[in-house]
Amino acid sequence: MSDLESFRAQTRAWLEENCPASMRTPALEDEVVWGGRHAVFKNPDSKLWLDRMAGKGWTCPTWPSEYGGGGLDKAQSLILAEEMQRISARPPLVSFGISMLGPVLLEMATHEQKLEHIPKIVRGEIRWCQGYSEPGAGSDLAGLACKAILDGDDYIINGSKIWTSYADKADWIFCLVRTDFEVPKHNGISFILFDMQTPGVSTKPIKLISGNSVFCETFFDDARVPARNVVGRLNDGWTIAKRLLQHERTMISGFGLTSGRNNRGGLSGSLEHTAMKYRGDTNKLSEPALRDQIAQFKIDSEAFALTSQRSAQEAKLSKGPNATSSMLKNYGCELNKRRYELLLQSVGTQALGWESLTDDASDFAAEELAVAREWLRSKGNSIEGGTYEVQLNVIAKRVLGLPDMTSMIGKQYGSCTTCH
Repeated sequence: MSDLESFRAQTRAWLEENCPASMRTPALEDEVVWGGRHAVFKNPDSKLWLDRMAGKGWTCPTWPSEYGGGGLDKAQSLILAEEMQRISARPPLVSFGISMLGPVLLEMATHEQKLEHIPKIVRGEIRWCQGYSEPGAGSDLAGLACKAILDGDDYIINGSKIWTSYADKADWIFCLVRTDFEVPKHNGISFILFDMQTPGVSTKPIKLISGNSVFCETFFDDARVPARNVVGRLNDGWTIAKRLLQHERTMISGFGLTSGRNNRGGLSGSLEHTAMKYRGDTNKLSEPALRDQIAQFKIDSEAFALTSQRSAQEAKLSKGPNATSSMLKNYGCELNKRRYELLLQSVGTQALGWESLTDDASDFAAEELAVAREWLRSKGNSIEGGTYEVQLNVIAKRVLGLPDMTSMIGKQYGSCTTCH
């Protein structure tokens, strides 16, 4: 038996013994584990599953064991993913620390910073949020004005951020601040980490058209942060910001991974079965046009999943994602929006409810009431992580090697360049 065959056998046996039965079913939204100081586990098995996986470092299987990761190589991590998929095991932890911050820290932080933060990310002890966009600096992110002034061994931070996902639930923030106002805007930015319980830090949820409030306004009023928390070189935060955005776009592209291999629950788990249910069909979907649209969607989703897998393998060889993450982000987000359009068609008028009109909720089921809200939420996919248009600029310049028209126009007319 080869080493990889032995690893597969051991992994399969461990998962069979340690993955609870309830963790082998699709996770509903309120069962997703984000971790953090104030984590609530609706299902006790979720905590058990997290602790067992984190104990082996398999929440972050390819991260160095020195910092609590699994220390697996590419082939081993692929086997782990395949074996988890075989038993439909849920991800034990969903985390911006895993998908965005951690890879950047491993690449650019000091050994001491890695020792402080990486193990806590692996174990799900700290929940992170991202402090990038500002009211006056969205697509032109480099125009940010949130300032950090050195005062002894600390920075005093003043300013605000917006669209900060889950800031009201996060424990720490990775944040872009301006530390030099005398240089071109891209050159005076630093990347710093700090506790959301720091005096002077406050948040205010933003209610969206969907009725949810996953985004927040975040305010810093004389927040004192240790200078040692700056990651990388001072005033070189833009380099880190761009790198992290590649990881973020790869993460967001995962919204499009909606083929049969995923673990989504509820009505969106199988569009075809949902459409058949609401039409009373038994053998096959009775509407040929809708059946064709769903079939084409499943084909596109499967092709996208395989492309994403190939890209992930290439990224490991090149030590991280590259500009192709913009391609995956755009296509994945469009796939996700298509899915919700099809879900609306599949459920029909039962997807048009916003709230129950009766005390016993007999008019709309809870999962039906979620459809329209989730459909509205999917529209934001084209904006978050850099707008669809910004990604086209990145693809044109970094992937296709086309002339940088924005800089040419800027030289002629004095206009600003795009941020990402």
